[in-house]
Amino acid sequence: MPDGRRAHHLDPVLLLVVAVGGGLGTCARYALSQALLPEHGLPVGTLTANVVGAFLLGVLLELLVRAGRETRGRRVLRLGLGTGFMGGFTTFSSLALEVERLLQDGRVGLGLAYGLGSVVVGFAACLLGVLLSARHHRRLAVLLPRDPDAPELGL
Repeated sequence: MPDGRRAHHLDPVLLLVVAVGGGLGTCARYALSQALLPEHGLPVGTLTANVVGAFLLGVLLELLVRAGRETRGRRVLRLGLGTGFMGGFTTFSSLALEVERLLQDGRVGLGLAYGLGSVVVGFAACLLGVLLSARHHRRLAVLLPRDPDAPELGL
């Protein structure tokens, strides 16, 4: 980079933050999948992890946007919690494998509904997280102090 800073993907501290976050998120997803076993063939644990993770990612990213420009600390939060933890907690690969298994078992309707429903509900959950965070940004601002130089966002 021209100003002497290291690219994010080459920064060992940021790589470690993502790795630790990913490991913790994966452990949390595993615990959730053990607590919420499949019901009538529906992988409830994976579905719950993906929807909750999408919602929390929406909240996190909206908070970070409203806080102002990205600082080193905000980058660590974004990468550690967003890319790392939420990336490990949510899982598209398990979703794809579970849909494939449902289809192989002849449960075509359930497999298609689960796959499509996961994507649609996950998107809606993320959008809800963004909207709720935007609506309540003044109360949530104590979590992440706002940059005084950032432009004011509406809502």
